[in-house]
Amino acid sequence: MSEGLEFERERVPDHALLGFKSFVGQYAGEHVAGTELMIGPLFVAAGVSAVDVVAGLLVGNLLAVLSWMFLTAPIATRARLTLYFQLEKICGPNLATLYNLANGVMFCFLAGSMVTVSATAVGVWFDFPMPGLNDVYPRGAGWILAVLGVGAAIAVVAAYGYRFVARFANVAAPWMVLVFLAFGIIGLRQLGVDSIGEVWSVAESKIWKGGNPLPGQTKFTFFHVTFFAWFCNMAMHIGMADLSVFRFARKSWYAVASAAGMFLGHFMAWLSASVLYAVQLDENPANTDVLPGPMSARACGVAGLVCVIVAGWTTANPTIYRAGLAFQAIVPSVSRFHVTLIAGALATVAGLFPAIAMKLLGFVALYGLVLMPMGAVVFADFWLLRRLGLTDNYAERRRVSFHWAAGLTWFLTLGICVYLVLGQGVQIYFVGLPGWFIACLLYLLLSGLVQRRKLRPAGESS
Repeated sequence: MSEGLEFERERVPDHALLGFKSFVGQYAGEHVAGTELMIGPLFVAAGVSAVDVVAGLLVGNLLAVLSWMFLTAPIATRARLTLYFQLEKICGPNLATLYNLANGVMFCFLAGSMVTVSATAVGVWFDFPMPGLNDVYPRGAGWILAVLGVGAAIAVVAAYGYRFVARFANVAAPWMVLVFLAFGIIGLRQLGVDSIGEVWSVAESKIWKGGNPLPGQTKFTFFHVTFFAWFCNMAMHIGMADLSVFRFARKSWYAVASAAGMFLGHFMAWLSASVLYAVQLDENPANTDVLPGPMSARACGVAGLVCVIVAGWTTANPTIYRAGLAFQAIVPSVSRFHVTLIAGALATVAGLFPAIAMKLLGFVALYGLVLMPMGAVVFADFWLLRRLGLTDNYAERRRVSFHWAAGLTWFLTLGICVYLVLGQGVQIYFVGLPGWFIACLLYLLLSGLVQRRKLRPAGESS
């Protein structure tokens, strides 16, 4: 794609809109992906039971799809702006810059975990030391070279824009779905399943046993699984990052395409990856390393290794694309292509450190929490302010560089959530939902205070 066709600072015109198939491929490709091979095993490590993981994933993924359909896509298809440009209109360029910086960095770290996943497949081929479950720093020159090579390839694909990312996902997704399904079937056979009737008993006795978690892991229940499945993509749906994706959709109902990612990726693929890890633990209970490359090779050989590499690509590509849009909003004079390459380089550096991938359950909850309040600001500004007699897109209309109502909403919401986690012992997986409603309420109250103060006649006392 040539420069200037991503519409970073304007509405997407009608001639550039995309059909439903593009979004099915993108969501399937993004969520039937490398991180699934990390998250599935971490459910096993968290000691969740079979009933809790299956029921929790069904409910949580349905709630995630509904969030995309009824919160994100209706705004995206009406405004047709990137999240970053829309926030600039609401918050002002200075606050938007601060948010875009946080957004871009968090997306780069997330993409880095996907680079880590792909590099574990390269490690099987070249037989160099790979990280363990509790490792923080890179292990040796082989690991560093593998991460650098994979990261460079991912960054180039992402830099060519959303259409190129969607095309790449459409080609890769159908094959990856079949390989992930094969992971689950072959893993069940390796655990001794000979008929469909034996699946559930093996699931309860050898895979999701419901016992104590592995050292360093949080014990998971039905509610942990439900809220994790719902809010692991909090930044994308209630955090509104996917305004940047669905601005290309002809109809808002195209957001149902997210179900391709949720139920093929965050259901089938997570369960299949859990099975692979259970096979590893069944063979050697002391081997608790979560390494997608070796696990996939044990099940499907070379096809498994290729799947791990490609799966990392299809998830990291749109994530780095989003990060590039965030950084490009900070420096609009620099082309999105080059800024995305810089974002890819940052993601690659993050991928060198395996701690992000090994603690992925906690990290995705944290990054979603950091970005979530601004999604509530966008929702309230778009749907509610005018109904309450207040001015929407306040920064643009009043030419302010830092809209304090939005800024205080972000800072206060994060402060309240941190207090709930650190001060009250509420686990991080459960603060996103109340946090979103708190942010909506704060923004409405603070907007009323800010705007009515600005409208007060000069010399009138408080």
